[in-house]
Amino acid sequence: MKKILVTGAAGFIGFHVVQALIKRGEQVIGIDNLNDYYDVGLKRARLEQLKRSADSQAFQFVKADLADRKAMEEIFQAGAFDVVVNLAAQAGVRYSLKNPHAYIDSNIVGFLNILEGCRYHKVKHLVFASSSSVYGNNVKTPFSESDNVDHPISLYAASKKANELMAHTYAHLYGLPCTGLRFFTVYGPWGRPDMACFLFTKAILEGKSIDVFNFGDMKRDFTYIDDIVEGVVRVMDKIPQPDLHWDRTHADPGSSDAPYKLYNIGNNHPVELTRFIEVLETQLGKKAVKNMLPMQPGDVPATFADVDDLMKDVGFKPATSIEEGIRKFVEWYRGYYRV
Repeated sequence: MKKILVTGAAGFIGFHVVQALIKRGEQVIGIDNLNDYYDVGLKRARLEQLKRSADSQAFQFVKADLADRKAMEEIFQAGAFDVVVNLAAQAGVRYSLKNPHAYIDSNIVGFLNILEGCRYHKVKHLVFASSSSVYGNNVKTPFSESDNVDHPISLYAASKKANELMAHTYAHLYGLPCTGLRFFTVYGPWGRPDMACFLFTKAILEGKSIDVFNFGDMKRDFTYIDDIVEGVVRVMDKIPQPDLHWDRTHADPGSSDAPYKLYNIGNNHPVELTRFIEVLETQLGKKAVKNMLPMQPGDVPATFADVDDLMKDVGFKPATSIEEGIRKFVEWYRGYYRV
C-alpha cells in the first residue's frame, strides 16, 4: 500500500483518480482549494462520493491552496508521501485571457511548492498534469512528445509548458523522478461545466443555442475519463529512469538523461466537432440550435495524440468511442440534474 497525495481531488480528473486509487487499496490524501471557477456544489458532491466510498484511513481530504507555501510545507511535513499526483491547476484556455494572474498563482507558484515538497521529503515519483494545449498551432500530426512546443498560443498552455520545464529542472538537479501527462480534451461523468460536452448538453436540454467556434471546422481528440484514469494509474506505477541513449546534440523533449518522461494521453482518433454534436443530439433526443462563430483567441483547430510511447511503456492506449462515452455522460447528467 502506497501513501499518495492527489492535488485537485475535488476536480473532474482528480476525483476519478482518487476513486481508482481507493479501489485498489491505496492510502490517499486529497487536497483542493474548492475555488469558484465553476460550481463549488459539484466539487463538494464529488468529495461526498469519495467520503462515502472510503473509510478515514483510505481517504482524507484537506482544503488547501497550492499557492499557500506554508500550508503546503505543513502537508508535506505531515505526509511522508510515496507518490504525488498533481492534478490541481487553473484550467481553461479562454479564461486565461480574462484572469491571467490565476494561472501564475496556481500553475506556477503552486507547482513550485509541489516540487519543493517532493524535493525535501524524498517523494519517489511526481506525476503531474500537462495539456495538449502545449502543442499550440503545430501542424505535424499526430502530436508527439518529441515535437518542439516552444510556441504556445495561450497563457494556460505557457503555464503547462513551464511546468514541464520546472519538473525537468528538479529531475536533473535533485534526481526527483517526474512524469508529465499531456491530456487531450477529457470528458465524461462528473465533468467540468466549462467543457464542451457539459455546456452543449445543458444548453440543448434547456432549448438554448450552443456556440460552435471556427464555424464547426474543428477536430478534437476527445478522451473519455476512464481512459485518462487508467493511463494516470499505470504511469504512476512506472517510475521514470534516465534515458541512457538520450543525445544532447539532438535532444528529444519527451525524455532526458534525468529521471523524466512525458506522455500523451489521448484517444488517438480526432473527431470533428460537428460529429461530436450529432452524437450528443442522438443521445439527448433533441436537436441543437447552433450559433456559428469564428475561432476564439488561444484555441487550436485540431488536436491528435500520438500515444505510441504510452503503449510501449505501460501497455495501454485509450479506446473508448465517443458514442459510448457520450452515452455514459448523458446518463450521468440526467441522473445528477434530474432532467
